This record gives sequence, structure tokens and C-alpha cells, in this order.
Amino acid sequence: MLPRSIGRIASVTGSKAILLLDAVSENDPRSRADRPEMGTLLAIDTGAATVLATVSALSVPLPAHGSEQEIRIAELGLVGELSRGADGRPSNFHRGTTTYPTLGDRARFATRHELQLTYAGNETETVRIGSIRQEPSIPATVRVDELLGKHFAVLGTTGTGKSCSTALILRAILERNPNAHIVLLDPHNEYATAFGARAEVISPRTLQLPLWLLNFEEAVEVLVGNVEHKAEIEILQDLIPLAKARYGAGRLSADQPKVRRYDSSRFTVDTPVPYRISDLTNLIDERMGKLESRKDLTPYRQLKTRIETLVQDGRYGFMFGSVTVYDSMSQVLSRIFRVPVDGKPITILELTGLPPEVVNVVVSVLCRMAFDFALWGEGKIPVTLVCEEAHRYVPLNPEMGFEPCKRAIAKIAKEGRKYGASLCIVTQRPAEIDPTILSQCNTVFALRMSNERDQAIVASAVSDTGTGLIEFLPALGAREAIAFGDGVPIPVRIKFDELPSDALPRSTTAQFSAKWQESLGDEGFLEAVIERWRAAGVSGQIDSSTQAQQLADAVRMSAALSAQPERAPVAGHALPETAVREPVAEAQPVDREAIEREVGEFFLSRRASEPALSDPPCEEQRVFPAPPRREPSLRETATPSGSPDGPPPLAPLARSEPPPVRYAPEPGQPERQSSARMALRERLLRPHIPR
Repeated sequence: MLPRSIGRIASVTGSKAILLLDAVSENDPRSRADRPEMGTLLAIDTGAATVLATVSALSVPLPAHGSEQEIRIAELGLVGELSRGADGRPSNFHRGTTTYPTLGDRARFATRHELQLTYAGNETETVRIGSIRQEPSIPATVRVDELLGKHFAVLGTTGTGKSCSTALILRAILERNPNAHIVLLDPHNEYATAFGARAEVISPRTLQLPLWLLNFEEAVEVLVGNVEHKAEIEILQDLIPLAKARYGAGRLSADQPKVRRYDSSRFTVDTPVPYRISDLTNLIDERMGKLESRKDLTPYRQLKTRIETLVQDGRYGFMFGSVTVYDSMSQVLSRIFRVPVDGKPITILELTGLPPEVVNVVVSVLCRMAFDFALWGEGKIPVTLVCEEAHRYVPLNPEMGFEPCKRAIAKIAKEGRKYGASLCIVTQRPAEIDPTILSQCNTVFALRMSNERDQAIVASAVSDTGTGLIEFLPALGAREAIAFGDGVPIPVRIKFDELPSDALPRSTTAQFSAKWQESLGDEGFLEAVIERWRAAGVSGQIDSSTQAQQLADAVRMSAALSAQPERAPVAGHALPETAVREPVAEAQPVDREAIEREVGEFFLSRRASEPALSDPPCEEQRVFPAPPRREPSLRETATPSGSPDGPPPLAPLARSEPPPVRYAPEPGQPERQSSARMALRERLLRPHIPR
């Protein structure tokens, strides 16, 4: 049984129609059930198909007086049609209209079966995120490929549930796709609880993003800070390629004496190959030694001072705090983009705690790497980047934000679809986002909004058939949204499912009335607050064992790559970054204890047979603390030096060669962590010599 008709078509213009509602008696109890609401889906039976339309407006042109019958009309937006099978029943839903209703055709409410065909879709291609407002028993689904392939946005005022909605959508996608590759930028550290063990959480304390991974514009933002300092920028532009060449020459021929000139033609300022900060500062010193005018020394001194300040700043430990400088690009990509997945298909990068002046730089690096990873991966591993608080990174005001960050996100929005890089924009101020970025999001979930400018931005992105739903934006309830675009079948008002209590993001509104009923002003609470407060300023401090394991993994990966047959470089293209890696004979597991034992013998033989290298000291050697003074024994304190009963005085050290920086452990004491670390680094970075 089909529902009875409620009116007839009085006008059809393009994608819109006017429905003249039937006159009913106010005393008839069925009259209320036959009154359509805003957003209701109606069905219009034609000869070949069933046309579907949503109610976008209701009006009474001439109100009646007394016993007169008033005219009531409904404005409809034609959204699609249901084709009929051989039995005459609706079978498939198609967006758009090929068969238009004619004047006089009757309209009725859509049946539950028609709603199911329209909103549910194919179960293998869609995931459930909630229910539709018209019929709560009908699930609201999204098409994953259309949602991610053409980008999507989650918009809404603060406190309307953007974080919960974003977490719900991503959790639904991960349930169906356990080997996904999602990177979520979390500026408020709120999403870790929403994904539990399925997320690889990277905080400022565990983030490793070495300086050499930055391109030139990003490095200038960190090392110079002010683009008006043209002289310092030119110095970096000249010296960074030299520092990369010096590092590459040292890796390829570590035992050969250094020469003054380095071949910098292979490297540019943007080539992602390692270089040492000590090499950069040494090159600055060499340049200063060749200058004659004291006035010319100012930019060099300022640049060197800023570099040394950043190196000593604990907040920049994720960029400068690595014990060793080695080619860790594979480890960085593997951890961020989850290759392999290892049961954690989403990476959450918590940005709270990073220095505010480099947050945009970090976001720029991650967005640029996401696009380049998808590009050079030839689309074999699609990546989705979720940008929370996007108005910070792609603001409308051209004088705000970081230009390379804007370009990186815009590149994903404009070109990422072709290479498998998708974008999700989450923001509370759509009017403050670059409209170029927002216009590329083909699916939008609009939660409650009260600002007229924000509503206008959303209205400009909605098709004509869904403009009537925009009027609901200021009146949407909790967990409700207007969904429209390619990711959903038709524009629809939905209600998101509720997340489990243990999967809610840490973004709930504070309960002031409940919290203010008890006192927590004890000393232990304040001590814990201060401890967390101070710990937030320390970034990237990973223990030596973890860094040693990362270094061993780098050697193992380099060995695996060197075992593959080499390919000739294409003319006109730069060599890949793996070309500067040292060759390794064979890929074997790295035994760190055996390496440390072998290093001891290596140092004894090297000191006896070879002169000291003239290389400039690296970062690790400059920061080692001096050994503690040994307390004199009772016999030494009782017997003065040089007496007949005491030991003879020590001979002065020869001044021809300074003593090495490394220190031997005292008898009975374990070897120091720094010595073991240096020994491990020396062994792993020494080129392989066939025996």
C-alpha cells in the first residue's frame, strides 16, 4: 500500500517544482499526518520512474478569512529518481532527474523501502554514521570512495560536536578499512582517546622531524624567522648545499682526508638529504674568516647565534636533539604514514607543546610530505590528511599564516585526488578559511551555526536542491548536521550515532557546577600541574636505546636497498636520496652488544696506527659533559705527591695532539651511556671495508 497523495504538481522549472497541497479539514485527524515538513522526502510517480523531491519551502500566498479555503503550497527540489524493475517496483536510486514530473502529477510521502534504497545504498561501498531525521530507522550512510577521493569538511560552531562527529566518521571508515593510512593533525591533544590501540600517537616528546627534511622556505622560517633578513637568507642558500655535500662526502669516504672544496652540484637547498648543524656552523666560521670588513660579519654572527640558541632550546629537540645524524627518512615516513600498518591505521600528531613559532612549519612539512608520498608512491598507498582547526593554517587573510603551509594544503586540495592524497577540513569558522580550499571539499557536514557569514559560506557550496536545508543550521540539535555533496546520496538532515563513553575525544565542555562543588586546592595537585606544565616545554627527548634501534633500522633498510640492482638515473633528474647512503655488504640483524665490543678493539688499533682525523667536531662530541673528578684514596691523601713512599709525580701531557673526547670507565663501573652511544655511532657510520 502506497501512502495517499497530499497534492498535485502546479509548476515545474528546471530542478524545482511547486506542489499545491490538498485542502483538508482542520477537524480531520489525518490532516496533521498529511502535512509535509521542511526537508521531507516526497515521491512523484511518473510513467518510467519515481521522481524524488525534498521540501525546501512552505507558504500560504493568500491566508483565508472565515470559512474560505486557503491555498497552501510547497516548494520542492528535485534530487533524484528511482528506476523500476521488471516487477514495477523501485530498484535503484540515481542522482539527478531524467524524467520530469508533469503538471497534475500527484505527490506522496516516500515509503520506507524507497527511503532505504535512497539513503542506505550499497553496503559494500558505504559505512553508517547515523540515521536520517525523517525516519530514524533508516541509516545515514556515506560513500567512502566519494567522501575521501573528493575531500570533505566538517563545519560547526564551538561546542556543537565537531570533534565527536569527525571521530565517528573516521572510526566508521577504519572499521570497514583496517589497513587505512590516515594522518590527523591534533592541535588540542583530544583525539588519542577516540581511537585507542588503533592509533599511533606522536607527541612533541616522541616526534622526530630532523631539520634536513625541511625545504628551504621552511628552514628559513626556523633558522632566520624574519623574511626581511635578506643577507642571512642568502647565506643559508649558499651554505646548506655545501653542508649536504660535506656530509655526503664524509659518508662515502670517511677515511679519506677532507678537502677544502665540495661538489655541491648534486644537492640543492630543497634536496631531502642529511646534513649536520655543526657542518653548517663551521662553514659560517670559514666564511667569516675570509671577510675583511667587520660590517659584513654581522649577518653571519646573527645567524650563527640563532642556530646555537635553537640547538640548546629543549623545545626544538624534535628537530635538533638527535644523537646522530643519519638518513632516517624511511623511518619518518614509515611511522607517520603507517607503512606497514601494524594494526595502527591512523597517526595522531599532537601539536600542543610545540613552539608556537614553528607549528605552521611542522604542519607545512607534514602536508608537503603527504602529497609527495602519494605522488612518488604512484597512488599505491592512498593517504588521508585530517586538518583540525584548519583556519589556523589556511586563513583567508593573506597576511596571516605561513605561505608554504597554505600552498601545501592547497596542492592536496587541488591535485591530491589524482595521486591518492585526500583532505579533511575541520573548522569552526568557515568564513575565515581560504575559499579556494573549502570549494574543493565536495562533501560537507554542516553542524549548528549562528553566524551569518558562516551560513553564507555553507549556502554557497550547496546545490539548488538543498538550499532549503540551510535554513535549519541555526536550529540544529545536538549531534545533528546537514550533509550534502558527493559523499551522500542527496542533501539530508542526519543525526550522528553516539560514540561509546570510552571513545569520546577530550573535548567535552567543562562541568563548572559539578566541579565547583568540591575543593581540590591541595599541594599534591599543584605539584602535578607544575610537573606537566614544565614537561610540556621538552620535546623530542628519546632515550639512547631507542635512537640506537632507529639507527640500526636505518642501516638494515639501507642494506636491503643496496642489495637491489642499481638503476641508471634519468637524464635531467636528480639522484634519489638513497644514492648517498653508504653501501652495506649484506642485510643482517644488528647486534648492538657485539658492535660495542668490536668498537673497543677498533679504537685501540686506530689510535695506534692512524693520526687523528681533522674533521670538525660533530654535535654529539660538543655536548658531552666532562668526567667527574675521582675522590683521592686514604693513601693518596696521607702521602704527598713526590715523597719517597708515594707514587712518582705524573708527567705532563704532550701538546702535539689534544686528548680524545671519549672517556674510559672507572674500574668496576659500567661504561658510560655517552661512550656506548658514540661507539655505536662510530661503528654504524664507518664505511664497510671488504676483508
